[in-house]
Amino acid sequence: MTKTDLINTIADKTGSSKKDAGIALDAVIAAITEALANGDKVALTGFGTFEVRERGEKTCMNPKTKEKMICPPCKAPAFKAGKSLKEAVNK
Repeated sequence: MTKTDLINTIADKTGSSKKDAGIALDAVIAAITEALANGDKVALTGFGTFEVRERGEKTCMNPKTKEKMICPPCKAPAFKAGKSLKEAVNK
């Protein structure tokens, strides 16, 4: 499902226009992005939790030159599915 498909589905389920559904979806994505950028967790009960996880320093390899190098520590967004979502997927 693409973003356009998701906007169409939201518009159909809510009875709103595609433009309004697109604005709402963009607002949700922006709010989640801003919260994660600030280091906060976003928990949507029944759906799941978005959070930022720390990745430590590690040794990696340049695939082109096969040269080993050290990749610095970084932060990465992560999603953990909630119970209801897991149950819906496993039906």
